[in-house]
Amino acid sequence: MIFGQIPGIDKPVSRLVQGTVPLSSKDPDASRALLDGVFALGCNTFDTAHVYGGGDQERLLGRWIEERGIREEVVILAKGCHHNQDRRRVTPFDIAVDLHDSLARMQLEYVDLYVLHRDDPDVPVGPIVEALNEHVRTGRIRAFGGSNWSHQRIAEANAFASGHGLIPFACSSPNFSLAVQIKEPWPGCISIGGRQGETARNWYTESNTPLFCWSSLAGGFFSGRFTRDNLETFDSYFDKLCVECYCSEENFQRLDRIRELTTSKSATVTQIAMAWVMSQPLNIFALVGCANADEFRANAEALEINLTPQELDYLDLRSDSAA
Repeated sequence: MIFGQIPGIDKPVSRLVQGTVPLSSKDPDASRALLDGVFALGCNTFDTAHVYGGGDQERLLGRWIEERGIREEVVILAKGCHHNQDRRRVTPFDIAVDLHDSLARMQLEYVDLYVLHRDDPDVPVGPIVEALNEHVRTGRIRAFGGSNWSHQRIAEANAFASGHGLIPFACSSPNFSLAVQIKEPWPGCISIGGRQGETARNWYTESNTPLFCWSSLAGGFFSGRFTRDNLETFDSYFDKLCVECYCSEENFQRLDRIRELTTSKSATVTQIAMAWVMSQPLNIFALVGCANADEFRANAEALEINLTPQELDYLDLRSDSAA
């Protein structure tokens, strides 16, 4: 496993972050086995959210941490302030409510990294930054960031923090994948992929802001199950979402080029897709939702794959040759 550092967190943070969506109280033994398996492979960082499963995943994660006695060995990335059907929920009040709920569910005194799940550009950044700083001062969180915040809003928040002697955002969590989104999967999502994300990527490169990228494998697009001629056969929610968001001709061309490299790299399609993300000149931590330890091991092996600048451009359709 490869590790990085996040300002404000005094522990190493694994570059692969296991998500908790696969956890379920309907099968707690399988959930524990998944967590044990990825932890044994070197993953010490786990991503959860207030909206996941009505709190089910947070409770399971918290019980596992307590049972194993490893609180100071793991990094918890908790997300809050997701919008609901009634209103946008990015206010100091909502930050406090969701954070206290998450701490109670996990039976923890603090979370290492607290990330706002969505943004509301109509809300000034000042009160948000001040509220998050207050939670740092009280010890409830060590650092904070924004998921699906534009780089302009991150910059605005950090300028406010700098001007008022406050702690800035420590990270950002956008979508980023070799497969470019043709449609946002849910309202309010921010992607830095493709040519339209180039300005954001340049800003993140220059600022060296840590990025916790979600759907780096494009919601299953690189699994091999999706082909140009079978897209009408999928009926499950997440499969249809992948078809709508990622199954474009350009992305299939990227997939074709990945397949060309699998033999020379002795790697699978998904490993090369992950390696493409992790080989970018960005400070990236990839959020993954592996269903078992074998899947996680395959993703971890992708961190060791070296792609040349020519191969990176070839896979992204920016050149006609990988040589």
